[in-house]
Amino acid sequence: MNSAEYLKSLNDGRVTFFEGEKVDNIVEHPILGKAAQYLAQSYDQIQQIVAEEGESPFGFVPHSPDELRAFTKRQVELGMIFNVTYTSLQTLKTAASRLQQLDPVYRERIEAYSKYVVDNDLRVTQCITDGKGDRAKSPKDQRDPDAYLRVVERRPDGVVIRGAKLHISLASFGHELLVIPTKAMKPGEEDYSIACAVPVNAPGVKIMNVSFSPRVSDDRSFPHSSRVHQYVEGFVVFDDVFVPNDRIFLNGEQQFAGVFAHSLGLWERLAGLTEMAEEAEELLGLAQLISEANGIDKIAHVRIKISDLITYATLIRCTVEAAIAQCEVNEKGEVFPNELYTNAGKFYAADNFHAMTKHLHDLGGGSILTAPTPADFENSEFGPYAEKYMATKEGVSGAYRSQLFNAIRDVTADTQGGWRKVTHIQSGGGLFAQRIVMRKHYPMERAKARGLHAAGLDTEATAMLKPAAE
Repeated sequence: MNSAEYLKSLNDGRVTFFEGEKVDNIVEHPILGKAAQYLAQSYDQIQQIVAEEGESPFGFVPHSPDELRAFTKRQVELGMIFNVTYTSLQTLKTAASRLQQLDPVYRERIEAYSKYVVDNDLRVTQCITDGKGDRAKSPKDQRDPDAYLRVVERRPDGVVIRGAKLHISLASFGHELLVIPTKAMKPGEEDYSIACAVPVNAPGVKIMNVSFSPRVSDDRSFPHSSRVHQYVEGFVVFDDVFVPNDRIFLNGEQQFAGVFAHSLGLWERLAGLTEMAEEAEELLGLAQLISEANGIDKIAHVRIKISDLITYATLIRCTVEAAIAQCEVNEKGEVFPNELYTNAGKFYAADNFHAMTKHLHDLGGGSILTAPTPADFENSEFGPYAEKYMATKEGVSGAYRSQLFNAIRDVTADTQGGWRKVTHIQSGGGLFAQRIVMRKHYPMERAKARGLHAAGLDTEATAMLKPAAE
């Protein structure tokens, strides 16, 4: 599809809401329409890629660190609607390789569905996080059994599902919803162990949307969120939705429920980590620019804060490179990002993001929130005052400095800034989820052996490092 065909495809009878009102035409909506237009651009970009390379990037599977590195750069260029679809397809591919003990029909369905998505140039958004109800209780012990999405009826030709999935990026802007368990399930929770694909316009699907898109007639004082990252988050309700058998990838095998969440976590965290590497450099650039504009870039404490931001940006980039260079290879020669470095990097980037934005706010000062807008500078009566008092040293105009302040506010202290602060922690699972994966994948026996060697207990260290066969 091209961008125009994509926009037309959104008018398919899907049931979607925004701020309490049902939206009959997404493309013509004043807020959601902006997001649709922005997302449509990637269709033209991908069409050009197909023309040049002869295949869709959605079907691409890296087979070397260099291919994986090049593809992560492409992910950043093509944006969120590409990423959520690609990570969905990679989640299915990764899960399929881990479901060897199950009926091969599941793997066959996954392969057929993935081909269907690529061949028809569709977009898929992954639905993982449930309402969860009382967090102290497991799915089967909830007061309301629908707190976690579940199967309410099994038929010869499929299942009926009921529940909700929260925080689903761009749910109303794709064509398919990949529904997977939010976590590993226990015996007795077979009805919650369901993985399947549902069309966005399927009967019973309803989506409520929220957006940080600017609500102003003149959005030039939102230089980032008005042009880029038009993200819309969906609250997706499945009100007794029928799913035919060919779209079911797990159906009650609770011991494998966690496979899908873990598979998604790996690819989503790599995409998030790559994006945060770009954002870290953006924060650093804004910090240096506003320090120079304010005339404070040579002051000692300012240079220290800039150095902290340099360290932050560099270490995040290092973990991206390590996750790629130390990639894991399956039996088909397909490569996957390294679990340890991906999760360690995502944890570090998210855990330190608040401290880095604090540096930026300290360097910028109160004008981050109160600087004049471009329209203020254009006002014949007030504009000269805005220019006079916002200007600093020679070569730094008031309008230039104010727009830096507007950008800092937009990306760190306004609606998009709040979105970033929360999503960096929560996307791909909260910080604790990354701790769990790091502990699982760190070579602890090697570390213990080094500790024994340091203690002079070399015999014990040697025994620990011997292969199990010996």
